Amino acid sequence: MKTLRLLLGLVVLPWAFAATPAPVPPVDLIFDTDMGNDVDDALALGVIHALQNRGACRLVAVTLTNPDPLAGAYVDAVNTFYGRGDIPIGINPEAPRTSPSKFLKVAEARDAAGAQVFPHDFDPARAARAVPLLRRLLASAADHGIVLVQVGFFTNFVRLIDSPADDISPLSGRELVAKKVRLLSVMAGAFQTVNGNNHITEYNVRLDVPSAQKLAEAWPTPIVWSGWEIGDAIRFPAVAIEQDFRYVARHPLPEAYQLYNRTPHERPCWDLTSVLEVVYPERGYYARSVPGRVTVEADGFTRFVPAK
Repeated sequence: MKTLRLLLGLVVLPWAFAATPAPVPPVDLIFDTDMGNDVDDALALGVIHALQNRGACRLVAVTLTNPDPLAGAYVDAVNTFYGRGDIPIGINPEAPRTSPSKFLKVAEARDAAGAQVFPHDFDPARAARAVPLLRRLLASAADHGIVLVQVGFFTNFVRLIDSPADDISPLSGRELVAKKVRLLSVMAGAFQTVNGNNHITEYNVRLDVPSAQKLAEAWPTPIVWSGWEIGDAIRFPAVAIEQDFRYVARHPLPEAYQLYNRTPHERPCWDLTSVLEVVYPERGYYARSVPGRVTVEADGFTRFVPAK
């Protein structure tokens, strides 16, 4: 029986990453993102790489729910910057289209000699489609060996559970997920009253409501939902953007951040919460609700009801 819980709060201690040993073995995770719509996706990808440097996780793949070709180019540039340019990237040209990104053009930056500032070799014409890539990676994974982190739209993962048996696996997508995925961590929805508003329709849900409804109803593994109110309460320090990346002359994360919204703006850490919760769940950064179930209403409002 699947269990679903909500994240309720977070206390981050800046020194905690070094103070507590990393879990063993590392968490194998797949990161599903609408990279380019908000810069917290880029920061979350950076957190994954930093945690992988600590031996706490391993980024197996990135799948995209932003059809902009530069989304894959930027992800590949960040992965390459961190020394992991071979991580597969899956695309979905049919994902919801949004406004042009403010920061994905970082992937196109050139120096005075015309060379790439942030090298990458992403070619959208040759890139794998998200669902076949997910099926292939899950089919080869250990049972319950993968954690999925979804910080964009619900499109890819619903198409995954709807996928039929094929030459990759004799299992349907839903059967494959049930067999291979241990947990799904979702940054989506809103579950608490904020500034008097008790009916927030959160962006990741609102852009593809039918997929959100289906995933909430039919997903076969435990889910942890990090609602809008959690990340909104945690702001990425402007001083970190301005100072902590100075170990290189140019870094793809602060450059993206400054293009999205310049400091002293401090962006909410929505997507970062879903990453941190699955890599370091034992550290008590968050409280969790009692088990229950989320339903998604027609306008995108998410409702949580305690249940077994």
